Amino acid sequence: MLSRQFIRDHPDIVQESLRKRREDATLDALLKLDKRHRSLLQEVEGLRARRNEVSKTLATIKEKPLATIIEMRQVGDKIKELEQELKKVNNSAEDFILRIPNIPDASVPVGDDESYNKLVRTWSETRTFDFNPLPHWELGERLGILDFKRGVKISGSRFYILKGKGAHLQRALIQWMMDLHLKEHGYTEIYPPYLVKEECMEGSGNLPKFRDNLYSDREDDLWLIPTAEVPLTGMHSEEILEPGTLPIHYVAYTASFRRERMSAGKDTRGIKRGHQFDKVELYKLVEPQTSMEELERLLADAEEVCKRLLIPYRVKELCTGDLGFASAKTYDIEMWAPGCGEWLEVSSCSNCTDFQARRSNIRYRPEVGAKPQYVHTLNGSGLALPRVMIAILENYQMPDGTVSIPEALRSYTGFDVIA
Repeated sequence: MLSRQFIRDHPDIVQESLRKRREDATLDALLKLDKRHRSLLQEVEGLRARRNEVSKTLATIKEKPLATIIEMRQVGDKIKELEQELKKVNNSAEDFILRIPNIPDASVPVGDDESYNKLVRTWSETRTFDFNPLPHWELGERLGILDFKRGVKISGSRFYILKGKGAHLQRALIQWMMDLHLKEHGYTEIYPPYLVKEECMEGSGNLPKFRDNLYSDREDDLWLIPTAEVPLTGMHSEEILEPGTLPIHYVAYTASFRRERMSAGKDTRGIKRGHQFDKVELYKLVEPQTSMEELERLLADAEEVCKRLLIPYRVKELCTGDLGFASAKTYDIEMWAPGCGEWLEVSSCSNCTDFQARRSNIRYRPEVGAKPQYVHTLNGSGLALPRVMIAILENYQMPDGTVSIPEALRSYTGFDVIA
């Protein structure tokens, strides 16, 4: 979140940020609430000071003046009344602030939507087929590794079942990616809960803005995670990290759960967009002065997965109108899917600066005895499974309808082909 002091001191910067992000909100209502909050606070503090002063005087007098006692009772009632209004105004202001997105970094391209995203680089040439490549939903059903009908039967639309070597391939992918990030990229593995408290969702920036796109257990007031980024942010909430602790690099495999209401009617075929999917998540807590360098390293770690699978991909820098809510700067990695005939986003690598750290109150001491500062947090998929599965099936399909297994995965699958 943005600090109230920053918004108060720099309303023009925040309003311009909202404009660049194509957000309709204005700060007028928040600034009025903030002004009212400060006025009420000043009045309450004045009444408290008056009550304390009179109380000290009365303590030295045997015969308490009745008029003064009555006055102090009235002052106490007024304080209670103002405190209730103060709380209400403060809560309204805080709720407003929680809905304001992060300010884009100055280097982010300005644009209305994804058509303004900047192509950074493309890796490898797309494969030329001497036959018409099939989309993964046809391949998967022909090979008996994807069952859409039974997925819908047991859970409804946007669910599917992986079977046999399809399920094995996904499990191998997860293990291989985890090993790559652990053994070669130096991350620490975390296996977090899939259900988290509301404050954890709020701290990561998912609540209150994206409430309608999340699954929750209302009885226990727990929320199913839309990404491992949520519990990884919550792990260090309300903590002050000691000198020498940073940087922290985490990698976590989890299932992810999203209602996908925002994509109603889009990508209804295949496994591109489901309510439940698996993902390997990369997450960093770093010092502010290194966060942009750390973003480039995180991006490189995610790209390495694509390179070793020998699948063509491209990197795009998102414009202001396409940035995620918590992000100040984001790169998307997109793999080529020849059967679908499109580039599929398999990772968004973002620097959230101190936005999540403020919401979650995650701080660090640069040195012993130093004043605590907010950390910077970064996240990115390394990678998201369904679309990587699509890219493998469609890029590695053969003329006879079989699918070859990428060389990097064969020691993990134990088989070279899906037939």
